[in-house]
Amino acid sequence: MNAWVYAYRGELVENRHRVSLAIYGQEGLLAYAGDPTRLSYLRSSAKPFQALALFLTGAAERFGLTEEEVALATASHDGTPRHVAVAARFLEKLALGPERLACGVHPPFSKEARKALEEAGQKPTPLHHNCSGKHAGMLAAALALGVPPEGYERPDHPVQLLNRRTLAELAGGEPLWATDGCSVPTFALPLARAARAFYFLADPKKAPAAYREPLRRVGEAMRRHPELVAGPGSIDTFLMERLPLLAKRGADGYYGLALPETPRGPLGVALKVEDGSAQAREVMVVALLRALGLDPGPTPWDRPEVRNHRGLPVGHLEARLELAWV
Repeated sequence: MNAWVYAYRGELVENRHRVSLAIYGQEGLLAYAGDPTRLSYLRSSAKPFQALALFLTGAAERFGLTEEEVALATASHDGTPRHVAVAARFLEKLALGPERLACGVHPPFSKEARKALEEAGQKPTPLHHNCSGKHAGMLAAALALGVPPEGYERPDHPVQLLNRRTLAELAGGEPLWATDGCSVPTFALPLARAARAFYFLADPKKAPAAYREPLRRVGEAMRRHPELVAGPGSIDTFLMERLPLLAKRGADGYYGLALPETPRGPLGVALKVEDGSAQAREVMVVALLRALGLDPGPTPWDRPEVRNHRGLPVGHLEARLELAWV
């Protein structure tokens, strides 16, 4: 079965975005479209699993981390003043400064935050980077392990070895790795294996014993603070504010979902737009949720218009999804 997002200009399909996805439930692979064995990098969709290190190492207790700080560790945030403030507070608890973050610097994703910086004559800092919370979490895990935080981003650092082992055990297979945009390792898994990890995030009671409480606490932090996981208007925050789910976008067309409450029970989903289109990804995610019996109501990603440089509507995007049920 196939999943496509069609980009129309006028009456003509100008582009087609092929999507592969896997849906995992209690009995294993439940449904798929495209190629569920496709090996794909999770990119930032792996952040909820990387944040488990805060609890596996005892860092959350040692540094008195709040749910807000745990939520930010899972985030691809928009760099709003609130995101920056939570990231700064996180680092203060570690007695470390922003210069210790190895993520680099980019302008805030938020247009409002970016404009405010420009008008104030200020430049973005590592705190504005969408991964600053994840990196603060990795520094916390290093300190809790009693290992040097220097080089925490390297693949041979104990924190990164722990993250790789965690994902391997939740996915049921050893991931490949490469360097992510923020300089830490990113992991690649077949979509069906990644969906298995998201299934355990949806239903921690079914996870291996050592991960049950960490998964529950990370999930609770995301659920209670969806605005910190992404930001106003972002699809992750939008969906988590409207539905009982956990949503995590990743770069280059990746998306992960943990669905605790569906007509078919708890489910995990891993989705990849094969040409990396983020716009097509959002359209397919909403279509998939509706196919699974979860309705977020009207969204900005329902048949969204394509507009030209004058703001005139010239086309639209449309998802077509056929699931193969196992």
